[in-house]
Amino acid sequence: MNHDIRLFGAVAVRPAVLALISQFEAATGYNVAVKFELNPTVKKQIEAGEPFDLVIINPHMVQDLAAMGKVKAGSQVAFGRIAMGVAARAGSRSLDIGSMEGFEHALKSARSIAYAVEGTSGAYFSGLLERLGIADEVKPRLVGIAGGRTALAVARGEAELAVLPVTSILAAAPDVMLVGRFPSELQSYIDFAIGISADPKDTEAAKQLSEFLMSADVDGTLATKGIERGKGHAA
Repeated sequence: MNHDIRLFGAVAVRPAVLALISQFEAATGYNVAVKFELNPTVKKQIEAGEPFDLVIINPHMVQDLAAMGKVKAGSQVAFGRIAMGVAARAGSRSLDIGSMEGFEHALKSARSIAYAVEGTSGAYFSGLLERLGIADEVKPRLVGIAGGRTALAVARGEAELAVLPVTSILAAAPDVMLVGRFPSELQSYIDFAIGISADPKDTEAAKQLSEFLMSADVDGTLATKGIERGKGHAA
């Protein structure tokens, strides 16, 4: 008998999660209905009453939802982290952004740079420009993108470069290429956690999906999609 499990997650984890759902459905007979939005939007919609069984967003947001009684207390587990990267249209010239100097030069030389105006990655990038002292120089060439479509901006030629989570860059291939990850000194990993609804349609089904997504068996698939497991991660 099929049961629907409603999974609501952040856009950044979408490519990796979608790669795993068919495996879970085949193994369990459950049907997983998925929905993805930017992190803040997921939280706001759940706060407003959006039904879900499993959520994957930033850890502090899962904690907030648990405090509100939307997520079951004690169900939160760390899912993984995603590095920030720079994207360009496929076939563009290569750039060396491995050093802070190279990274800054690329940003200051780009004709336009797309970023997620509403997302976690965009907020970090905006703050980084201020920290590096190049905000005034770069901001006039920033292109704010809404709705998790940042990679499409470079694919369509609307921006020369884009800054966004590596998962979203890899998922946009072959039209988009990963120029590189942020230099280690500037890297900010976006963490994600899983939480089970305080009122799931099927508690056992939601628990099974959470355990599947945390299983070491899926680590390899997640890595190819750009999600790194944290130290001490356990199923």
